[in-house]
Amino acid sequence: MTELRPYSRVFLRALTLDAHIGYYAHEKGVTQPLVVDVELTLAGESFGRDDIHGTVDYDRVAKIARELAGEHVDLLETFAERLATRCLALGLVKAVRVHIEKPRAVPEAMAGVEIVRVKD
Repeated sequence: MTELRPYSRVFLRALTLDAHIGYYAHEKGVTQPLVVDVELTLAGESFGRDDIHGTVDYDRVAKIARELAGEHVDLLETFAERLATRCLALGLVKAVRVHIEKPRAVPEAMAGVEIVRVKD
């Protein structure tokens, strides 16, 4: 049986952004909605100190995603990688899961990407 180790996570779910994203000509110069979930695994094992320095501020994660949404990228995969990289640079973060959905990418379907990255 695998040993269960304690960990702490914070998350931001269903952040809806108007992003400059898209590979095709008709996607350039316009925004498209993205739905972003970010889950951060932290180095600390306890939130018992009631101290913001023992966690990651959700508003900071949302701000990073919003800033990225203002920079045009062709691929959703690129957006996810950039978001993950910036989140891993935050103090205490040792792993990140980024899940992004692009509602208008495929008619009658939800397209998206999910990546998990771990700090070395």
